[in-house]
Amino acid sequence: MPESIRQIRPVLSAVLLALLGAGLCACSGGDFGRTRADMRSDDMHRWLGAEVTSSVGLQPSQFQLTDEERQLRDLAYPMIEPPLSRPAWKSVFGDYKALPSPWRQKVVFDRTMYGRTLIDEPHRSHSSRYAQLIEDVRNDITRFEPFFASAIRVIDLDRKRDASMARVSALSPREREDAVARMQENSLIVQWVQQCLEQRVSSYRWALERLVIQAPDGMAADADRLIGELAAQTANPPVAAQPPYGRAVISKG
Repeated sequence: MPESIRQIRPVLSAVLLALLGAGLCACSGGDFGRTRADMRSDDMHRWLGAEVTSSVGLQPSQFQLTDEERQLRDLAYPMIEPPLSRPAWKSVFGDYKALPSPWRQKVVFDRTMYGRTLIDEPHRSHSSRYAQLIEDVRNDITRFEPFFASAIRVIDLDRKRDASMARVSALSPREREDAVARMQENSLIVQWVQQCLEQRVSSYRWALERLVIQAPDGMAADADRLIGELAAQTANPPVAAQPPYGRAVISKG
């Protein structure tokens, strides 16, 4: 009997460890890289407005988000988060975090980071690196039109908001401040995305150049064509947000 118990104990220990690991995974994040349920909410991207305004010394608006403004922020986040910024093990747990705006002085854009990550990460073959690059560029192209369609609607509504304030009866100073702050938030978010797109084009080109000299492949032509398409769209956005108080977007790198 004692010998049987000794044989069973290792099996029980392995089962307990497996159950514990499964429990930790369930608590840490969602399935297949999705953000876990307790992290999601209708206003989960509201912080974008507070981040951009505070980074240039302005106050965020206390107004509730409209449906259009909420959609603008939801569509902006995946274009702001750098591609390949999450280690593979973190993506399993649906890692999600707030990001500093480009107006923060400590943020310095490194156009080589994406390419170095793409090349250094283990891959089964060099063609999978090209495939990853092509997928990332194509994702940005796919996101481009929905985001800027949303930006057009939001900025158009902000113009109407600005024109209407002169006709609002008994408009309090606080209401005016919040209205102006919301328009500034929306404009800065659009600028943030525009700058991120410019940076991505630069990063993608650097990565493709390194792939071509390290592992030449016919897939390079497809990648180059897609990067050119994204660059053309980025250089001619359908809407250009006006910088508040003369603060223009500055792209480094």
